[in-house]
Amino acid sequence: MRSHLLNDTNAERYRRTVTEGVERVAAKLAATDRPFTGITADALAPRIESIDLDRPLGDTTAVLDELEEVYLRDAVYFHHPRYLAHLNCPVVIPAVLGEAVLSAVNSSLDTWDQSAGGTLIERKLVDWTAARIGLGPAADGVFTSGGSQSNLQALLLAREEAKTDSLEKLRVFASEVSHFSVKKSAQLLGLGQDAVVCVPVDHDKRMQTVALARELERCAQDGLVPMAVVATAGTTDFGSIDPLSEIAALCERFGAWMHVDAAYGCGLLTSVKYRDRIDGIEHADSVTVDYHKSFFQPVSSSAVLVKDAATLRHATYHAEYLNPRRMVQERIPNQVDKSLQTTRRFDALKLWMTLRTMGADGIGQLFDEVCDLAVEGWKLLAADPRFDVVVEPSLSTLVFRYIPRAVTDPAEIDRANLYARKALFASGDAVVAGTKVSGRHYLKFTLLNPETTVDDMAAVLDLIAGHAEQYLGESLDRAS
Repeated sequence: MRSHLLNDTNAERYRRTVTEGVERVAAKLAATDRPFTGITADALAPRIESIDLDRPLGDTTAVLDELEEVYLRDAVYFHHPRYLAHLNCPVVIPAVLGEAVLSAVNSSLDTWDQSAGGTLIERKLVDWTAARIGLGPAADGVFTSGGSQSNLQALLLAREEAKTDSLEKLRVFASEVSHFSVKKSAQLLGLGQDAVVCVPVDHDKRMQTVALARELERCAQDGLVPMAVVATAGTTDFGSIDPLSEIAALCERFGAWMHVDAAYGCGLLTSVKYRDRIDGIEHADSVTVDYHKSFFQPVSSSAVLVKDAATLRHATYHAEYLNPRRMVQERIPNQVDKSLQTTRRFDALKLWMTLRTMGADGIGQLFDEVCDLAVEGWKLLAADPRFDVVVEPSLSTLVFRYIPRAVTDPAEIDRANLYARKALFASGDAVVAGTKVSGRHYLKFTLLNPETTVDDMAAVLDLIAGHAEQYLGESLDRAS
């Protein structure tokens, strides 16, 4: 069994094995002609359930053959231009190379004696990101598993910085279309979901600052404490960006921590054309960024940044076997002092490899392309009488609904849109997302692939319309 260990003796075996795996994936990527096969869970589950994990195949070629059947053949491929569903991006090759390196070396980014150069690379990237945001010389941060963890840590810091000993008095303010992790974080932090005050949004799905001011004033009048305001720079459903500068002014006035959830919109930090859309982000006390969304990085790659490095002390715990207090005096840089995690992958290497190969402008150009594509998609939808499109995009998301001419029942239109999405997914020809707007079912294009074209979007819209009409036709037949 030692022949399977990655070490100096088995370096050649490692090279051959990984090369074979890479060749399999490369061949699959080259041959993929649609984002999904349409397989159902009921069809795939028995094949996986039949595998006896206590009877190994003993040979990686055989394992790869099996993997083709249980995973590679039916995976959802985000690189395909007609994958238009969630905030999943195609990844850049330098980052995939970084993934291969970090997995093989297997550094753990909790302490210096497990990571050395990895620690300094992560710190350099944190400083680079904080500078791009404009947080100032005292800023700091740490890589996380994703936006939900980043939001949780930011709100933990806000809770600890709040001037009260009573958790019951704390309130968090976020727009009604903010990410669900805000309420989930409040629950995990002992505040309860009711501590989150949902602020109404305007027609463009941006937080209404007049309503926020009113809620903050009510909070003060009721003797409650405005713990934090969560502004979103790129909502999941609409890509909308809250008015950051106005929110910052209100946070300063009422003494609230300002957190910006820029998990989606962080790509604008590298944008050549649209950077001004997140002006005001520099006023934040903390910021969430997801490089694995708009920086085209593999999952996972995220970070939480703070304006004042001292606030990260609220996530610090000293263990004698790992990071005893004496290491602080000895200036040993242990990243676990800043993190909610202990063992942590060297995910920063992927972004490092990307920046050292493509540069920030290279990333920004890709993100600008998908933002431009969203504008073209909005024009396409706005000009098509078959569809109702909700808002003009701020980033790269389009929310729309098929509206058949002959049907006036909103519930029946809901069912037609739901059917169209499911039928499209079952066909494997394209993948789109769905959401609700004012209680009604809508569909969603999340555009993160620069290879997607206007023709791709037009073709998918025709497929959606066709599936919806098929449903409505069958519905009429059933009724008659």
